Amino acid sequence: MMTRFQQGRTNRLTRPSIAVAAAIAVTAGVVAAAPDAKTAQPGPKLSLIAASTSVTLDSWKDDPGVYLDLGTYLTSENGAFELKVTRKSYKDPVVASQIIRNGKKTTTKALPAGLVKDFAGLPGFVQIDVVDAAGKAVLKKTEPFCPNNASGRVRPDAPAKSKYPQSCPVNPFTLGSVWGVEKGWAANTFAGYYSAPVQLAAGTYTAKVSVTKKYRDLFGIANKPQSVKVTVRERSWEEEEAAGSAARSDAPTSAKSTAGHQGHAGHGGHEGHQEAAETPAVSAHAAHGAPARPDAPAARTAGAAPTFNVGHGPYPPAPPALPWALKKESLQRQAFSAARVGDRAGQTDGSRQAPAERPNAKRPTGKASVPNVPKPDLRSLPAYGITVSDGYEDVPGKDYLAFSANVWNAGPAKLVVDGFRSPGKELMDAYQYFYDAKGKQVGYTPTGTMEWDPRPGHEHWHFTDFASYRLLKADKKETVRSGKEAFCLANTDAVDYTVKNANWHPENTDLSTACGQENSISVREVLDVGSGDTYTQDLPGQSFDITNLPNGTYYIQVLANPENRLKETNHKNNSALRKVVLGGKKGARTVKVPAHQLVNAN
Repeated sequence: MMTRFQQGRTNRLTRPSIAVAAAIAVTAGVVAAAPDAKTAQPGPKLSLIAASTSVTLDSWKDDPGVYLDLGTYLTSENGAFELKVTRKSYKDPVVASQIIRNGKKTTTKALPAGLVKDFAGLPGFVQIDVVDAAGKAVLKKTEPFCPNNASGRVRPDAPAKSKYPQSCPVNPFTLGSVWGVEKGWAANTFAGYYSAPVQLAAGTYTAKVSVTKKYRDLFGIANKPQSVKVTVRERSWEEEEAAGSAARSDAPTSAKSTAGHQGHAGHGGHEGHQEAAETPAVSAHAAHGAPARPDAPAARTAGAAPTFNVGHGPYPPAPPALPWALKKESLQRQAFSAARVGDRAGQTDGSRQAPAERPNAKRPTGKASVPNVPKPDLRSLPAYGITVSDGYEDVPGKDYLAFSANVWNAGPAKLVVDGFRSPGKELMDAYQYFYDAKGKQVGYTPTGTMEWDPRPGHEHWHFTDFASYRLLKADKKETVRSGKEAFCLANTDAVDYTVKNANWHPENTDLSTACGQENSISVREVLDVGSGDTYTQDLPGQSFDITNLPNGTYYIQVLANPENRLKETNHKNNSALRKVVLGGKKGARTVKVPAHQLVNAN
């Protein structure tokens, strides 16, 4: 079973480590640059600002190229900047509108048709022009902008937390999203992994960053480009390691001891329910004096939250919510470059805890009932990330059809399942809970079992019969069934945050907290409204064995709640089909994936 800790091995995106730091407020210089809300016009006033007049970017000898993380931000004053992005179905294009709130009055302004083509952000939002020390133009490019990007406050009286999601989704079958910059906040214009690195030789440059004219006109943004001095320095990991060795040899004993303990922090948290550290973990290399090489500072995301469970989906993780420009203090810089991410107990990005919802203190008693209150609505997305793989070293000579599948909750109520284990029993008894409009539990019903998966990389509790994956022949009759039917539920993808009661900040996005440990007596697994859970069926036994199947047309079926054990508002929308065409010969099978209506993603 492909877990959130693994990535596919054939024709798949890899999940890079990401440098992260503790979320901190934007510097006083940025605060001074913020407009005066008292003199602003009705509706949000947007401005482009720079957190610093200079930045230093690293280009590594073994992997040259720099990411243009220039520390420019879009601020919103006199109200929040909010966009609603939707599509009626996969037959319809993506449309976007601006939501303007003025007291109790709310107005909607449609954005031009075709401006927004997907859910990853506003395309071509920022223009970047770079000249060298002699004034010669060396680079000109545009980049997209996700208003939900890493952000921070620019005013001390701004809301303490932003109400908007922390990333823009990139699941090809996303249906709806909300983007926004909170009032008094600033969102980084750097596109992260949506942006390709650029080749700049070591030296000094000047970058001029501006909002492109079409967006200035559309949102009333003043034409005030920001100039940033850019220093590119070439670095070598070997040189850094040598410098670290020299520093260690000269370090006092007490410092060496401290560094040793810090080194362990980079690997910590694999056991049990350890709480996340208050500050980012420091890698072993950084602890001994040589800074760990930072990867690109922001990544693609499934969009539900900053989560590193995406091994069961094809996308790397989300950018953490902090201003990337704030790296001035040496200690902050060291932590920023040294922190490494991973599925550690209780943390998703090395600095924040991803809490799970706790199960009830004891299993329910009294008569089970299914009251007439709002219930979840489980739906399946069409399969994607489809490719052919061999059996690896486990089953050589075989051909397998691998894919990613998502089951999501359209609401209006979240799915809540508790598991309770009787002493000495291997399985937990699972119960689904129901709540009234005020959030009070008003009923429950037994709904199967949970089982412990002891395999390395799993080691958590799976809820059984949550979904089923089947390969159907052209006549829609089953030919192969995946062995994967037990799941640990987590909110990995923001599928539609425009549905009623959608939670833009779901909690249980982290397996280490959501799915328990071997000696757990109980667990709670939740699928929140608007979010979905993606798994990648990559390994033999979960992917489809197509070794001896004839070439031709087939359908991958993703089926939610196959045994109808979970109570829903609608059981008729649980199936999704994705057409595939198999070809080739044994040992060299091929797959073609036609577009699914307007969605052309394999």
